[in-house]
Amino acid sequence: MADNQDLPEATVQNILDQESLKWVFVGGKGGVGKTTCSSILSILLARVRSSVLIISTDPAHNLSDAFQQRFTKTPTLVNGFNNLYAMEVDPNVENEDVGGPEGMDSLFSELANAIPGIDEAMSFAEMLKLVQTMDYSCIVFDTAPTGHTLRLLQFPATLEKGLAKMMSLKSKFGGLLSQMTRLFGVDDEFGEDAILGRLEGMKELIEQVNKQFKDPDLTTFVCVCIPEFLSLYETERLVQELTKFEIDTHNIIINQVIFDDEDVESKLLKARMRMQQKYLDQFYMLYDDFHITKLPLLPDEVTGVEALKAFSHQFISPYQPASTRGTVEELEQRVSTLKQQLSDAEAELKKLQKGK
Repeated sequence: MADNQDLPEATVQNILDQESLKWVFVGGKGGVGKTTCSSILSILLARVRSSVLIISTDPAHNLSDAFQQRFTKTPTLVNGFNNLYAMEVDPNVENEDVGGPEGMDSLFSELANAIPGIDEAMSFAEMLKLVQTMDYSCIVFDTAPTGHTLRLLQFPATLEKGLAKMMSLKSKFGGLLSQMTRLFGVDDEFGEDAILGRLEGMKELIEQVNKQFKDPDLTTFVCVCIPEFLSLYETERLVQELTKFEIDTHNIIINQVIFDDEDVESKLLKARMRMQQKYLDQFYMLYDDFHITKLPLLPDEVTGVEALKAFSHQFISPYQPASTRGTVEELEQRVSTLKQQLSDAEAELKKLQKGK
């Protein structure tokens, strides 16, 4: 492993300093704390940017829980901020979002559902279209677990396949599609050409955004994980896929780390620390050129704006275990406290022995 001096800074300060960044994706295995990390990143970015939008693309929306405020598919100002907005996007395309007459809605939905993955791709395109019309200086994505995130990155290809399939159907069945649209009571202006045009428009939009996603000056991906085998494996898979998609990633946040504080006496915790250290060493070996930020395992959940703000300093200042940061006075106070606890325990033991 490289010396600590040779390692990149163990914070997310590099993201805050990169003024050109437009898109910040936060992803990883389920249950590792992606929503908390993306929420805190958006809070930190709001301090240095004019306006920030955080979007949840996870079907199990936790953004409302993290901020303790109800969010919808419309950007909403986060309580306590004047430049931080949040929205939660349903990954499934909804009829009311498609637009057009009722007959077209039905036909469009049926055709969309016939092509695997295209419903999510179209929903993502609709959301991007909305975002493109807004003037946010930075957009943070709180993504779904890794598998969904990788599908999200494949959406341009999915739309392309969908368009090719539609064109193939048109050439095979000729005017049948037109007759179907008339059966649904849809005028020519909302028929097959309108559907194909809509897909084509979405494809152009998503390809334009995809170019931005591949620009390291505009986009970065933050991987969130915990120091365990499955999470390490998932992070490695994610990094490889991001490299394949040419998407920049140079930050890893390792959450729920048990540090060697002076008050860790539990055999279970000590065993977990040894296990975690093995995987932490592997992270540093595999990603020696990444900014790796370690976050401590906390006794409480981090929910609500104040708790998120309080925890945010761990992202820009590496956590120091209590045993390495005490002054002489603090250490003397702890020794005194431990002596008192020992005295109390001995007195309690004597009482128990007498009562036998």
